[in-house]
Amino acid sequence: MPRTVQGVVSMAAGEPVVLENVVVPDPGPGEAVVGIQACGVCHTDLHYREGGISDEFPFFLGHEAAGVVEEVGPGVTEVAPGDFVILNWRAVCGQCRSCLRGRPNICFNTHNASQKMTLEDGTELSAALGIGAFAEATLVAAGQCTKVDPAASAVAAGLLGCGVMAGIGAAVNTGGVGRGDSVAVFGCGGVGDGAIAGARLAGATTIIAVDIDDRKLEWAREFGATHTVNSAEENPVHRIKEITDHGVDVAIEAIGLPEVYRQAFEARDLAGTVVLVGVPTPDMTLELPFLEVFGRGGALKSSWYGDCLPSRDFPMLIDLYLQGRLDLDRFVSETIGIEDVEEAFHKMERGEVLRSVVVL
Repeated sequence: MPRTVQGVVSMAAGEPVVLENVVVPDPGPGEAVVGIQACGVCHTDLHYREGGISDEFPFFLGHEAAGVVEEVGPGVTEVAPGDFVILNWRAVCGQCRSCLRGRPNICFNTHNASQKMTLEDGTELSAALGIGAFAEATLVAAGQCTKVDPAASAVAAGLLGCGVMAGIGAAVNTGGVGRGDSVAVFGCGGVGDGAIAGARLAGATTIIAVDIDDRKLEWAREFGATHTVNSAEENPVHRIKEITDHGVDVAIEAIGLPEVYRQAFEARDLAGTVVLVGVPTPDMTLELPFLEVFGRGGALKSSWYGDCLPSRDFPMLIDLYLQGRLDLDRFVSETIGIEDVEEAFHKMERGEVLRSVVVL
């Protein structure tokens, strides 16, 4: 029987979010209803609220979440009621040209639930990244549920659903950071600090954090940065080359600004790799000296969701968390109620938090 829950909804671009009654239908074929225990307030939700993703309002926000499967629809075999899961927005299809070539981490046909959740008057909601998790329960495709060890804290585990995974994956999966490598991370929010944590896990020996906020640079040190550079006070490219003598093996841009990407490009060593994981806006353009692109070799890569495969990466990272080797708890600045999401957006904009997490 369909149930009604309170959810955080963005009704129009730039307007404060509101709590609305959301109707969650019974799961159909290939779908699951998940009881949400915790959901991080991610910058992508703010992008939706501002109209930066699309204009398909109203949006049902929240996507960086963990919880317990309550019901499954016909044909679902991946998960069962009672499973503790992290939600993901990459439910691979298994049939597209990428999946058939053994590259499901870049599936071209990821899918969401077929049914729409609605307001009580029948207005269809666009679920953020196909999830909508600022609520006690949500409807997703069963493939969006990744089963992990239930010993993990939901508050910490849910962060792998988006930002932290994007950062760790940018370093480990996309950047291929290895033992003894030098890494620079430009932008030390949740994604950037995830990249720093990932570089540390992968064995990088020099990890340089770059930001304009000393508070964020101090946070970066807690995640494993060996050096910090305030780019508002000194030229980060010059400083990185002073630290390394030549430039870094991997430069990760975690902001999404052309001028910062240019700094990452200039800070890499010969044959170095630049990874873009920050999200640019549609109007942005980038100009680089073409001879430098050719002459320095290496690779310029973009990282979408950290090139992760949730079924592979989430359980492994949760195991590392439970072993004390990946401090997901450190990403959590505060836990809040569902009514506090709008204020959490403002704290995010002011740089006061790394992650606010809604506990349900």
